[in-house]
Amino acid sequence: MTPLTEGQAVPAFVLKNQNGEEVSLAETLKSHRVLVYFYPKAMTPGCTVQACGLRDTYAELAARGVQVFGISPDPYAKLKKFEEKYQLNFELLSDEDHQVAEGFGVWGEKKFMGKVYDGIHRLSFLIGQDGMVEKFFDKFKTKDHHEVVLAYLDKAQK
Repeated sequence: MTPLTEGQAVPAFVLKNQNGEEVSLAETLKSHRVLVYFYPKAMTPGCTVQACGLRDTYAELAARGVQVFGISPDPYAKLKKFEEKYQLNFELLSDEDHQVAEGFGVWGEKKFMGKVYDGIHRLSFLIGQDGMVEKFFDKFKTKDHHEVVLAYLDKAQK
């Protein structure tokens, strides 16, 4: 597993959101930078904490010209339940065949409680309107992910 890093072009993608509607990264980049965050599974404790942190700071992210896409291998119907249960205010995208995760280099071997399996690694990418990785986020906890992103955005503005 080799994630994309700063300065690399991201793969174009179109995925279904929690409403079953197609969402295009290229179309969104015409008007916003995009924070793409990959998470393993909707409705789990860590993923919920991370999503709620982004929900609570979404207005601050939007004020800085950033739109949020959360991507997981969950089917869009499960993403809809996740959105409704936690009143999420950003796009959740379904990558069931994990092709987008593979393109970003976040699909790979994981270990949990002695089990080895393939899955999504919890990593995030701020993508500039030029389609390049502006910032790769790999050092954060689920509870402070939103704070790490906002701190970067504030520092980058100065």
